[in-house]
Amino acid sequence: MRELWLVGIGTGNPDHLTLEGRRALREAALVLVPRKGSGKDDLADLRHAILESAGASAPVVEFDMPVRDETLPYLDRVYRWHEEIAHRWSDTIARNDVEGPVALLVWGDPGLYDSTLRIAERLTPAPRIRVVPGISALQALTAAHAIPFNMVNGAVTVTTGRRLRDHGWPDNAESVAIMLDGECSFRTLCAEGLTIWWGAFLGMAEQVLDFGPLDQAGPRIVETRAAARARHGWIMDTYLLRREIRR
Repeated sequence: MRELWLVGIGTGNPDHLTLEGRRALREAALVLVPRKGSGKDDLADLRHAILESAGASAPVVEFDMPVRDETLPYLDRVYRWHEEIAHRWSDTIARNDVEGPVALLVWGDPGLYDSTLRIAERLTPAPRIRVVPGISALQALTAAHAIPFNMVNGAVTVTTGRRLRDHGWPDNAESVAIMLDGECSFRTLCAEGLTIWWGAFLGMAEQVLDFGPLDQAGPRIVETRAAARARHGWIMDTYLLRREIRR
């Protein structure tokens, strides 16, 4: 493999795929699709639907994603997980004797809170990496709620649920966008003066949204998220928090 193409596919809606992304999927020599285990078959199905909508004709090969070892410290478990994913990419590609670029479909945008680029750096020999940007969850969230990402001349802090739980509200932040939060970490905050805009399955037929003062919307979101995850077997969601600024 000399080239690896990482194609951002948005948040699950085939219409989120850019023209550049469609062209890349049509020109790839091989496409890798991960299988993420029982109850998550529709994640692979969505990737196949996107490939079909793009008119891709290259062979599509599925591989099983490894499971993280939750007994290890966080950074160690992520490091080993990435190592095993890279090994499975290499093994799958080698078994298919491909000539030409290999494509991977990446949820959202490959450059925003996604590990695909870091995993690709572990491949030996190192291929040439091409990144095709995609619509991020944050873009899809603000579009779904019809709100601006930032206030006038305002900054936005983008962070994770883990950091919000461990460190609380970022110092001097006005708007905070939260990624990768499976534990509704907004519950650890003092809700006074905070407004939340939340969304799951953004851009898809299953999309669910909620917003409002955090003390009122937060409990609703916890219940809605749990019900949606139980119904689908998985969930992808994100949210924006904004503090009322008195001027």
